Amino acid sequence: MNLIDLGWNQNFEDKLKQINRQKNFQIARVAVEYKGMYKLYTETGKVLAEITGKMRYNNQFPAVGDWVLIDLQDNSEKVIIHNILPRKSKFSRKVAGENTKEQIVAANIDTVFIVTSLNQDFNLRRLERYLTIAWDSGAKPVIVLSKADLCDDAQAKKTEVETIAFGVPIHIVSSLTGKGLNELEEYLKTGYTAALLGSSGVGKSTIINQLLGQEKMEVNEIRINDGRGKHTTTHRELIVLEDGGIVIDTPGMREIQLWDGNEGIKESFEDIEALAQNCKFNDCQHDSEPGCAVKKAIEQGELPEKRLESYRKLERELLFIERKKKYGTVRAAKLMNKDIFGF
Repeated sequence: MNLIDLGWNQNFEDKLKQINRQKNFQIARVAVEYKGMYKLYTETGKVLAEITGKMRYNNQFPAVGDWVLIDLQDNSEKVIIHNILPRKSKFSRKVAGENTKEQIVAANIDTVFIVTSLNQDFNLRRLERYLTIAWDSGAKPVIVLSKADLCDDAQAKKTEVETIAFGVPIHIVSSLTGKGLNELEEYLKTGYTAALLGSSGVGKSTIINQLLGQEKMEVNEIRINDGRGKHTTTHRELIVLEDGGIVIDTPGMREIQLWDGNEGIKESFEDIEALAQNCKFNDCQHDSEPGCAVKKAIEQGELPEKRLESYRKLERELLFIERKKKYGTVRAAKLMNKDIFGF
């Protein structure tokens, strides 16, 4: 396995020049993140690694997909990570719960496969949230509508998705019949990295098994009562495909909150952003203001009201996160109440 197979290119070669590299340091890519430990891929094979105390003190933790510098001089099975190369892209979310911290799900990815199944799990509002985060990552989103064998109106569902995913490729696939899987291979050329993201049980691991041509990832049958698979992936993992390309499998996300999303919201809701340019007032809130182009589009049936509600919800969530980062939870909550209730 060489560095090019792992995704190394001139872009990372240039980034390598931005950091202090000692002569004996070698390049590796993070394949799996455990608690306090990492599995790395190098040109000479796989190694286990841990970070330096200085990196831990400075909260510099590698993510799956990161390029790192290591010291292999002692030929030990466990090595030390000394530095992380600047990332070209990262898929981030706020950690679950009350903590205002960033969790990097995957780094240095070219394509984000947003996977959602075509049975009971199908949800346009959730897709809008994933698209917002995907656009903000720096990678290109691709929507994968899985489990087509369980849906009688797959094309109609695809048409619905097209109304919220402008310019985003959409593929209908079935791991059971093999439908559409060859279309995903177009994004998996040698050196290119794709991350699969989606809720628990939408079939991400099954798709990876089909791309690999073997049962590497553990999967479970779907539950009859709600049509959802039981999620089996418990950690993020980078996998190099034999025919070229790299995929990163991720655990199903029960809770996905925004971290940075200003650009992502603009991209995901470009229809509302475009309409807002024609509003009478530059600071129009698209509520009861006269001359609101967005409300007019809703009244004329050109824009679903639920889409505007989703847009507002994500904007409020992002504003709250930004205020929590700056002021803390209590003051952020007071500011949000002032915005909503006027006190």
